[in-house]
Amino acid sequence: MIPVILSGGSGSRLWPLSRQSSPKQFLALHTQNTLFQETLMRLNNIGLDAPIVVCNDAHRFTVANNIGDISYKAQDIILEPMGRNTAPAIAVAALVALKRGDDPVIAVLPADHTIEDEGVFGEALKLANKMAEQGYLATFGITPTEAHTGYGYIEVGETLENKAHKVSSFVEKPDAEKAKALLDGGQHLWNSGMFCFKASVYLEELKKFQPEMVVEAKNSLTNAAEDFEFTQLNRDDFKKCNDISIDYAVMEK
Repeated sequence: MIPVILSGGSGSRLWPLSRQSSPKQFLALHTQNTLFQETLMRLNNIGLDAPIVVCNDAHRFTVANNIGDISYKAQDIILEPMGRNTAPAIAVAALVALKRGDDPVIAVLPADHTIEDEGVFGEALKLANKMAEQGYLATFGITPTEAHTGYGYIEVGETLENKAHKVSSFVEKPDAEKAKALLDGGQHLWNSGMFCFKASVYLEELKKFQPEMVVEAKNSLTNAAEDFEFTQLNRDDFKKCNDISIDYAVMEK
């Protein structure tokens, strides 16, 4: 399994300290390490390979310094010339993963999560990897603790095996009344924004719904510039990609 860490560049209105120049993932909010560094260390602790990192070009040195400061390595650091949301970023990462000559499972992980129980997280990744090997696109749900209106929700469907289920539906961020109804119903989880699938399976699904994006992502990588440890995607090709999340582009379909 190859981890893919998405380190988007935009600040969040939910986080007052987060700014375009210093977004949340590069802040030390819980320990002496930044959230991005904690993500790297978490992967190392559970024995995963060095990750592919996708980040905004403006944060290239911040990312490199964060990695170096904890004596860590990344397989690749891919630089986006501008933000195009998660679907194109993951497409590029999948193409990079496939260049190694096999069809690896990739685990897509945001760089700004806090995960307290690494053991539970590791077991969830193992199960997701097993499902991905069978051709599923796996997403991770979090048991909700409150009727939160800031998260999307996943409706749990039929059991596939163990704690893996089909997804019955995706629910957009609800208002307070709907969030309470979802919580009380007991059939919905918070949508974590983490995913696991074979690189080829994601690209095949993306071709069905966003065929131009696959071509444009491939062109941006083919025409990329190698700059030390960085891969700079071609600006003209990448800016043609539709600005859309993986949720809208693939998962909810």
